[in-house]
Amino acid sequence: MARRRLIVVSNRGPASFARAEDGSRVPRRGGGGLVTALRGLLRLHDVTWIASAMTAEDRVVAAETADEPRLERARDGSPYRLRLVAHDPAAYDAFYNVIANPLLWFVQHQLWPHGSAPDFDDRTLAAWQDGYVAVNRNLADAVLAELARDPAAAVLFHDYHLYLAPGLVRAAAPSARIAHFVHVPWPQPDAWRVLPQPLRRAIYEGILASDVVGVHTARWRANLLRGCRETLGADVDEEQGVVRHAGRPTVVRARPISVDPEEFEGLRADPAVQARVDAIRARRPEHLILRVDRTDPSKNVVRGFRAYALLLERHPELRGRVQLLALLDPSRQEIPEYTAYLTAVRREAEAVNARFGGNGWLPLDLRVRDDFAESLAGYVEYDALLVNAVYDGMNLVAKEAPLLNERAGVLVLSENAGAHEELGRHALTVNPFDVGQQAEALHAALTMPAAERQRRLDALRAHVREHDVARWIEGQLHDLDAVGGP
Repeated sequence: MARRRLIVVSNRGPASFARAEDGSRVPRRGGGGLVTALRGLLRLHDVTWIASAMTAEDRVVAAETADEPRLERARDGSPYRLRLVAHDPAAYDAFYNVIANPLLWFVQHQLWPHGSAPDFDDRTLAAWQDGYVAVNRNLADAVLAELARDPAAAVLFHDYHLYLAPGLVRAAAPSARIAHFVHVPWPQPDAWRVLPQPLRRAIYEGILASDVVGVHTARWRANLLRGCRETLGADVDEEQGVVRHAGRPTVVRARPISVDPEEFEGLRADPAVQARVDAIRARRPEHLILRVDRTDPSKNVVRGFRAYALLLERHPELRGRVQLLALLDPSRQEIPEYTAYLTAVRREAEAVNARFGGNGWLPLDLRVRDDFAESLAGYVEYDALLVNAVYDGMNLVAKEAPLLNERAGVLVLSENAGAHEELGRHALTVNPFDVGQQAEALHAALTMPAAERQRRLDALRAHVREHDVARWIEGQLHDLDAVGGP
């Protein structure tokens, strides 16, 4: 593929900055699934990355890069240009902690208890206008400044933080080539009726200012197309995936994100990973069930713990021979809904251990911390991997873990995870709300004949290796070129 000039736009960027004790500036490589996945772009194309300033030192860098982006290098040495955008702190708080999370996240993962929440009051509507709209405008203005420098560059927006930005760029630069990729589920049209009509129309109109909109699965694509018709009255060709609105077409494509298999397999040799593998092996019982998640309500951790308790109740022969290792990364603890959920997770784990533990056996080992090497070690050692998300745009754990597993581990996978569309035939499928079914799937995974376990794991690995992140990137640029890219 020929090198392209690209402007990538996301809320979080591939690098953040702090000050060391000696006063020197210290770059910190960005984490998270999106940044990790997009690193492939940096190797293959000439990228200017625009993102929000997150730290105090980021804001200093933002001031320094207002006229000229900063030259940075990825972990593999690939060069890229970084432009950070500083927002008013109150505006960013409203954007992130009131609108993007939890409001839009809860809509798109269908988490709201509609009988009691959400409420749209003056505070919420002000957070939309003074926060979400303002931050989107700031990032759009940064894009326009880059397009003024390089009008032929293609613009790639990412995720639910930036639904309005494509429309703001399109209004000022009608000939810009714009794609927007949505990494979260796109629910059915009725789910969007939680939002007041002006807000949901603004979201749909914003993304339809793009030439191409990408989602991870055919399921989310179908929901998005129907939503365009019902929300905006747009002309929709569902077979071709083309929406015509406001005098212009937008192509909607399903492009499932993936990982870099060589990178993950190479991480197995890291001494920090091996040390944690050794620690797990020294303490594990005969069977190890693993879950690796953020402490997000959409991940369905509490029901997973209840399913494990039901497994121990229905199959007492497993007591003392099995352990659930839960490696959870604390998520968005500044938001009350997330703080409350982590409290519920801890409470459920304590209940399981109080009910079943004893004689030196810890049924449920809950570890709440950010330790990537420990997660990789868990991938190596699991016999069953539980991914029971309520809804998930994709879920990369389901793709990462089989690459490293050394025990013919079985994937237990929610039918509402985007990964199920690709991996479901090689996994044990569960309904995320059916605790009994999850318990029996875990039992089936642990008692499955060795040959069948290995066959399933080999099939998962083969799929991920063939459908890697490079293929995902290539597919998106192909879609953009097909509608007349630069």
